[in-house]
Amino acid sequence: MTLTPEQRIELHEFNNLTKSLSFNMYDICYTKTKEERQAYIEYIDEQYNSDRLTQILMAVSDIIGAHVLNVAKQDYVPQGASVTVLVSEGPVVEVPTESFEESPGPLPDNVVLQLDKSHITVHTYPEYHPNEGISTFRADIDVSTCGEISPLKALNYLIHSFDTDIMTIDYRVRGFTRDINGQKLFIDHEISSIQNYIPDEVIDAYQMIDVNVYQEHIFHTKCKLKKFDLNNYLFGYTKDKLSLEEQTEITDRLKTEMDEIFYGRNISS
Repeated sequence: MTLTPEQRIELHEFNNLTKSLSFNMYDICYTKTKEERQAYIEYIDEQYNSDRLTQILMAVSDIIGAHVLNVAKQDYVPQGASVTVLVSEGPVVEVPTESFEESPGPLPDNVVLQLDKSHITVHTYPEYHPNEGISTFRADIDVSTCGEISPLKALNYLIHSFDTDIMTIDYRVRGFTRDINGQKLFIDHEISSIQNYIPDEVIDAYQMIDVNVYQEHIFHTKCKLKKFDLNNYLFGYTKDKLSLEEQTEITDRLKTEMDEIFYGRNISS
C-alpha cells in the first residue's frame, strides 16, 4: 500500500529527529598591495557585519517557520563577526503539502511549520595571504532544527544571500522518532543528495561533487563556480589595467587557490 507523505510521518508524539545543515561559502579576491588587502577586509567587514548577518539569519528563521527567542551578535577586532539565534516552536498557520517534498525551498516567501529546540549561527573569517596576493572570506552558517521540516528549505535563500565562488554544504539527520505504531523512524523524508534542494540554475553554474553516506543519513556537496571572469576577482580596477602576462599569472594564482579550497588539499605548482 502506498502512503501519502502526510501518512508516512504520522507520529506517536513530537518529531524528535534533529536535522543539521552546515553551509560554508568562500569569496576569493586578488589584492596585490597591502592597501588593497586592507581595503578588501574593510569592505567585507562592512558588507557582512553582524547587523547584515542578523538580517540574513532572521530571514532564515522566517523561511523555516521558527520563533526567535534570542539574538546574540558580535563584531570582532581586527575583523570578522558572529551571530547566534535561538529559536523555538513557531505558530502553525497552515502547513502546505509541498513542504513534505524535496524542493529547493522558497526564496522570498515564508514557510511556517512547527519547530522546537533549534538554533542558527553564523561566523565569518576574512583573511589574506601575506605573500601570494590572495585574500579570502569565509562564512560558516549552521542551521539545526528539530521537527518535520528540514533546514534545507533555507538553502536556496542562503545561496542567494552570498556572492560565493565556492560552497561546501553538509546535511545530517540524527536521532529517531516513532510512528503511531511505535516503529522507529530514523529519517522522515526521502533524500539522495543535497542537490535535490538546489535550484537548477545554481546547479548549472557550479561544478559539484557529492560524498554521501546514505545508511548514516550524512550528505555532503561541494560546489565551485564554473565561469571565471578575472574582473570579478580584482579589487578596485579591471583587467585592462594589466598586461597579458600579469593577467595570466593572476588567473593561475586565483584558480589554484580555488582548486585547493574546493579539493581540500594543497596543489603543487
